[in-house]
Amino acid sequence: MSAIVQGFPIFLLIFCRMTAFFVVAPVFSSRGVPNVFKIGLGFFISFIVFLSYGIDQTIVTDAQYLLVVIREILIGVLLGFVVYLFFSIVQTAGSLMDLQIGFAMANVVDPHTGVSAPLLGNFKYMLMLLVFLMMNGHHYMLTGLMDSYQWLPLSNDMFSRMMSGNVTEFLTRTFSNTFLLALQVSAPLVVAMFLTDLGLGFLTKTAPQFNIFVIGIPLKIIVGLILLILLLPGMAALFEKLFAIMFQSLEQLLGIVQGPPDAQ
Repeated sequence: MSAIVQGFPIFLLIFCRMTAFFVVAPVFSSRGVPNVFKIGLGFFISFIVFLSYGIDQTIVTDAQYLLVVIREILIGVLLGFVVYLFFSIVQTAGSLMDLQIGFAMANVVDPHTGVSAPLLGNFKYMLMLLVFLMMNGHHYMLTGLMDSYQWLPLSNDMFSRMMSGNVTEFLTRTFSNTFLLALQVSAPLVVAMFLTDLGLGFLTKTAPQFNIFVIGIPLKIIVGLILLILLLPGMAALFEKLFAIMFQSLEQLLGIVQGPPDAQ
């Protein structure tokens, strides 16, 4: 009984980081995943981490323990938010594509998030999830979350690093990089739609009798779908590159907050 009383505060801290990560991170935070499964998965992973790491840890349950709980929740949310940023790249790129093709008027509700999402963004997001699960990305993500205690132990300097501005600078840089990646992903189709609009403009000048609104809308849709079909074979390699950048960003975040394990 005394062992349970001593180990429960450590287990609670681990459980807070795990569940906070599952609330924000893609795949696990989907509305299609039952809450019972999220809580159960967080509990069992926390139990495994506790047996391998937390059983040797000690912590004083005083008034500062509440701050430690909040710090662990912030760490889990921060890690999950970085992963979410890279998954939002395809939805941002899809929004830019829809705006050019004309699909932006037919936004649908995304069952994963419950909010309105672009057609092509939703389609690419599903493809990205499929590639992510096929390459066992969720296993790598869980492994990285469990290994985060080697980089970021319970006795970390999260609050001091946040006060110094390192975490804010990293999040700002990561957000700008993800937006730049979204522009790069959507660039081929956006440029093609711009050239299509340019050609339709020349057509209107040379042949004013053509109704540009009747011709332009189906023409842009046809050209956009043809280009999308041509770009689909390269999506898998593109998604793998995005996943590699995502895991590198997670490693950079852990290094900024605490530093590599050898530096401890």
